[in-house]
Amino acid sequence: MSKNSRIALIGATSSMAEHCARIWAQSMPEEMILVGRDQVRLDAMAGDLKVRTPGTAIRVIVMDFSNAQAISALAQDICGARPLDIVLIAHGTLPDQKLCQQDLAANEAGLLVNGVSPVLFAEAFASRMEKQDSGAIAVIGSVAGDRGRKSNYVYGSAKGLVTRYVQGMQHRFAATGLKVVLIKPGPTDTPMTSGFKQKGARLASVEEVSKSIVQGIASGKDVVYAPGKWALIMMIIRHLPKFVFNKMDI
Repeated sequence: MSKNSRIALIGATSSMAEHCARIWAQSMPEEMILVGRDQVRLDAMAGDLKVRTPGTAIRVIVMDFSNAQAISALAQDICGARPLDIVLIAHGTLPDQKLCQQDLAANEAGLLVNGVSPVLFAEAFASRMEKQDSGAIAVIGSVAGDRGRKSNYVYGSAKGLVTRYVQGMQHRFAATGLKVVLIKPGPTDTPMTSGFKQKGARLASVEEVSKSIVQGIASGKDVVYAPGKWALIMMIIRHLPKFVFNKMDI
């Protein structure tokens, strides 16, 4: 990545995005744009990055992630001045599956924030970055999107939407200089998965996963499983016969 690069992080205060920002800060980019929903947390993150990379311009933007018009205006604002090198779309929540089965409003919110909102951001930036014919749009999906499971199919279906949408964008831009990268983390030790950790689940470190994300974007990969072992694990899960899969309590 060049020293003159511009990087935008959507959902910047998510643990993965924050650790990616710290890695990118080591190359002292020209500008880092932090987009989120919490002014206090964004300001704290900006302060940390200014210490790490004093020569980088840090911009903070607070917005509504469910407003399509605001998303379009944001992409226009960021891309209007000069080329954007990387946009990382990293926001999401982990909805309670049982609650979503009983409460359609919770179900809707889970689908919107984890599926619809990320792809709207991706489309908004693609429409602008297509003109510059360069850069990378990276969208964080999940291994949960590879096959629907009873334990998290609301979250998984939202991430399945992200997977299919990004695949279509990759096809669209295959012959261009714009790269679209799908990130598929496995269970990772972040605040979002604190419930899993309390139950004794083995989680990858956010530092390890973030390093894989940054390296995957730099290498121009279409799909980045993080950690890499999840590519094999999910290939097996996807191809399990239905009569075997239906006996599994996952």
